[in-house]
Amino acid sequence: MKSHEIRAAFIEYFRARGHEVVASSGLIPISDPTLLFTNAGMVQFKRVFLEEEKRPYKRAVTCQKCMRAGGKHNDLENVGQTARHHTFFEMLGNFSFGDYFKDDAIAFAWEFLTKEMALEKERLWVTVFETDDEAARIWQEKAGVKPERIVRLGAKDNFWAMGDTGPCGPCSEILYDQGVDVGCGRPECAVGCDCDRFLEIWNLVFMQYNRDSTGNLTPLPEQCIDTGMGLERLSAVMQGKKSNYDTDVFAPLTKFIASIAAVPYGSSTETDVSIRAIADHARAITFLMNDGVLPGNVDRGYVLRRIIRRAARHGRFIGLKEPFIYKVNNLVIEQMGVVYPDLARSKELIERATKGEEERFSETLERGLQHLDAEIDALKRHGAAVLPGRVAFKLYDTYGFPYDLTADIIKKDRFTIDEPGFTSEMNEQKKKARGSWKGAASDTLGVYKTIAETAKCEFVGYHIDAISSRILCIIKDGLSVDAAVSGGEAEIITEETPFYAESGGQVGDTGAIISKDLSVVVLDTRRPVSNVIVHRCRIEQGVVRVDDEVELVPDIKRRTSTARNHTATHLLHAALRKKLGPHLRQAGSLVAPDYLRFDFNHFEALSGSAIRDVEAYANAAVLDDIEVSTHTLAYKDALEKGALAFFGEKYGEVVRMVKAGDSSVELCGGIHVKRTGQIGLIKITSESSVASGVRRIEAVSGSAALELVAKNFEALKTSAAMLKAKPSELSDRIESLLERQKALEREIETLKNKDKAGEAVSLLDSVRVINGVKAVCVKVKDADAKTLRELSDALRVKLGSGIMILASGAGGKATLLVAVTTDLTKRFNAGEIIKRLAPMVGGKGGGKAELAQAGGPDATKIDEAIAEAWRMIEG
Repeated sequence: MKSHEIRAAFIEYFRARGHEVVASSGLIPISDPTLLFTNAGMVQFKRVFLEEEKRPYKRAVTCQKCMRAGGKHNDLENVGQTARHHTFFEMLGNFSFGDYFKDDAIAFAWEFLTKEMALEKERLWVTVFETDDEAARIWQEKAGVKPERIVRLGAKDNFWAMGDTGPCGPCSEILYDQGVDVGCGRPECAVGCDCDRFLEIWNLVFMQYNRDSTGNLTPLPEQCIDTGMGLERLSAVMQGKKSNYDTDVFAPLTKFIASIAAVPYGSSTETDVSIRAIADHARAITFLMNDGVLPGNVDRGYVLRRIIRRAARHGRFIGLKEPFIYKVNNLVIEQMGVVYPDLARSKELIERATKGEEERFSETLERGLQHLDAEIDALKRHGAAVLPGRVAFKLYDTYGFPYDLTADIIKKDRFTIDEPGFTSEMNEQKKKARGSWKGAASDTLGVYKTIAETAKCEFVGYHIDAISSRILCIIKDGLSVDAAVSGGEAEIITEETPFYAESGGQVGDTGAIISKDLSVVVLDTRRPVSNVIVHRCRIEQGVVRVDDEVELVPDIKRRTSTARNHTATHLLHAALRKKLGPHLRQAGSLVAPDYLRFDFNHFEALSGSAIRDVEAYANAAVLDDIEVSTHTLAYKDALEKGALAFFGEKYGEVVRMVKAGDSSVELCGGIHVKRTGQIGLIKITSESSVASGVRRIEAVSGSAALELVAKNFEALKTSAAMLKAKPSELSDRIESLLERQKALEREIETLKNKDKAGEAVSLLDSVRVINGVKAVCVKVKDADAKTLRELSDALRVKLGSGIMILASGAGGKATLLVAVTTDLTKRFNAGEIIKRLAPMVGGKGGGKAELAQAGGPDATKIDEAIAEAWRMIEG
């Protein structure tokens, strides 16, 4: 059976038995931002298992895209080395949410394998948890498995838990005996051995307990089933292959890679490892990029970068020095596009992003490998087998070699890396990077934490512009004080505040705190710890005391400008995703009153037309005057409504969602306008790169955008008037002027060359013939080094054969030039001559046999140098 037939048969088998066919979720687990990648079929059902979410079905079947590279589940180092390890793979799974349990789960699995797949029962083995008598009994009674083929194993192999606490339970694995020839050959080889003979193909998890913080297990009110079977492994069994890489899943890829490298697959263990690794990595790269991940330096982007660079290094090993991975990606898309049609829509993005990353890494790969080879050779000579951490760090920092790539390369020489040394170098770099950062003193942070334990400052500024509130605390010089007087700065914390604290890229509010005889300027607002909002203030007049009742008044004009820019940022984000693709993710932002900045992951610079398209899309939403609504709702409900959530961001169970019609939906705690029309206008002012794979746009909105447009239009009109043209004709007129300027410059150059030719002719009067050699040694008035070179070139043409020694004292400094025609270089070397003459003018010089030059501070010695030159020629 082909892999696509196995996939279809599995889905259909369980569909016919009342299971809802649920599409694969993405490799980025939207409902769990703490998880790097979707690494199992149960990930999209995690909230169902935790009883935090209800689905309209109790049974489900999926074929889930999975990724295991980075984090707890990381198979990257083993990929290519073994027959079954992969980064990307597909997991077949059936699930029950409080419906059937062990009886049916076991019966379904056995029937599917032995009847639908027609596997020999004599080659199947079963494991159960050591105390799970129930599962062992069901295997015997329902499936007819003989007791001697049921193996009991401990918790390490046969007990599954979602975490330290929460749902858990015993599991049962079905294994396929691949035969004695595949195993380790030891007499004691049996189920549980680490060799490949007994291959695990299906794991059935019986989720029946809840584990509390003390480790106690109590039965769950609803028992659940979670199963997982690797499509690639089952395909190998069904196709009679000992390696997943020999199945129809990988064979077209390994064949293609071998053909473009002109290296036969199967001819060498070392080259086979590289071919297999590239085949695996191309699948991972293709599916990660299709799900919106692009190469970067953090989180998922860095995992992808490591995979690409590992594949590129394997390619170099088999002779592929030009970018090639993108070609393998295209074959993956062709092969998998029937099952995952969205791959075809992302083909151009995947190709360009992969090729761009390959080209960037190729610039440093060769130099990095040379550096590593030199270090390894030196260590071998000294009998060492551990690469110093500083070397591994230099490869990482200078040449872009991920740590595991270096470890992988040196493994063939049986070298390891000094990991503590590498970590130390990395920490030292981070320490230096933080060296200039000035944050709150540790004792001040302690004050904030103490306040947070007993009180909180509530933000009320979403709907209130000013408020009266009581002062809870005053902090001065890192200490909590009872009062602060005019003329100094202090931090003030109140019970409530309309001041927005810096968060989510939006700057903190400024404004005033006032009362009778008190005037305080708020310079900034921030939130150093949860529930504590701090106003950094300068006390202009009076005394501020704890328990005082004061009026808090933000600068509304400044806040309104900031709100315009924040909503504009959301619209630009939506426009970028619409025009450039859903792979685009926010990588940072700054929302200030005078401008906005938005960083995003993308693999190339935006063209002028792309910027115009993004601007037009965002401004269309402004012109439509869409209502900007905010909603407080459960996190999962916000995701269901299409809100964007990002890895690394911390979200509570209840979140704030900001929605601008169908144009933009994001989770955000910032200040926004009520309607998009209040933004007025959005104008992108720049687009640039801030890091590899990260682009940045800056923009203005509202009055700042109008001022920019007016200023630019005025400059356009002024320029047009100066050139006596209409604004619409300006670019054509400037192009015409530039062409005219170039023509005049060429004309001037031609005249100069004529002058030089004429001057060269006049210099011929100084030519002497010495021992059959034509020579000229002269001083040229007001000539720089460039002019002397041009004169020597002209003299070469006139003389045909000869020696030219020219000097000039322009600017009070000496410049010397020696030129020798090729036929005379064996008798006269220009470089040697200049070395003799340069010291005479107080300088140094050098050059080649045909041309050399020198400079010196003493122009008064030029005549003496020329006289010496004649003597050298005369011999």
